[in-house]
Amino acid sequence: MEKKRVVVKIGSSSLTNSHGEIDQEKFQDHIHAIANLKKAGHDVAIVSSGAVATGFKKLGYRSRPVTLKGKQAAAAVGQSLLIQSYIQHFAEYDIVPAQVLLTRTDFTNRERYKNAHATLSELLDRGILPIINENDTVSVEELTFGDNDMLSALVSGLIHADQLMILTDINGLYSANPSKDPDAKKFDYIPEVTDELLQMATSEGSSVGTGGMKSKLFAAKTALALGVKAFIGSGKGEDKLLDILKGNGDGTYVGQNVLIPVNNTKQWIWIHSDVSGKIYIDDGAERALLDKGSSLLPAGIYDFKGTFEKGDIVDVYGKSGLLGRGEVRCSSEELTQAMGKRTDELVLHLIEVIHRDEWVQAIH
Repeated sequence: MEKKRVVVKIGSSSLTNSHGEIDQEKFQDHIHAIANLKKAGHDVAIVSSGAVATGFKKLGYRSRPVTLKGKQAAAAVGQSLLIQSYIQHFAEYDIVPAQVLLTRTDFTNRERYKNAHATLSELLDRGILPIINENDTVSVEELTFGDNDMLSALVSGLIHADQLMILTDINGLYSANPSKDPDAKKFDYIPEVTDELLQMATSEGSSVGTGGMKSKLFAAKTALALGVKAFIGSGKGEDKLLDILKGNGDGTYVGQNVLIPVNNTKQWIWIHSDVSGKIYIDDGAERALLDKGSSLLPAGIYDFKGTFEKGDIVDVYGKSGLLGRGEVRCSSEELTQAMGKRTDELVLHLIEVIHRDEWVQAIH
């Protein structure tokens, strides 16, 4: 098998027991499987939950804390215990782990996003095993990823992975809750994540986790949009991850065989950037953007909203609604003077409002 780049997301429910402690049997199973994946020559990054679930008992909590300060304190204790266990067990395979803690700001801030990509790429190129988690100790509610399912999807796009594996305690997506409905049908493969599937999935998590099947489907949908195939399921044994990579995993495969990767600049523009305004364009400009791959010129713009500067991100609308998003090469003040004018009429040195390399068609 040719070398692949893989992101393995390990959820709290598949790592810890109901008391919030690391389940050594589960943990060792993951260790063996990841070691085998690396031994086969593949690049591997882990997005590991379990910090809060591992730490809350040490703080005297009977169950996972619900307050922000409780979660952050549990994460501060649990993260060190978790990474210590990974280092100890991977040492038996001569695998060197690297702890990487990320926050939303590391994605929304353009320079930090580039730095995160550079760091993870360097670690993988040198054979190191990144173990990634959200920096729960300093995150605040409005700046979190929501759960590590979404973090794993964003990381898979960031490092241009070939496969995202979301490991959980349920072996894939079912038409109903299999523990309550004996007639529930398992989906071995779905080509895309539809609204119907999202409505069908539950958002309930376990007592030690925060996600649910809906969260995992949202993550899979995001991964597909970034050009990464996804798998949601379980498995046991040292070959479980290799089996998933070969198409024999115990779960649900999401996405078609051929996906188009999205470069990091366009990923950042579409998913992580703050939008400063809206631009409205006519039919000719819409066809040029969507069908011809052209840049957006002032002549095709008839209105805009918001105040923005050169380098800001704006949404672009046509008659069919939101068309995409791009980085503007002028301020809103300059656009006021140039809007609707042909290139030969412009007195400004403004030819392109959005260059095609800084334009992203709406990703659904």
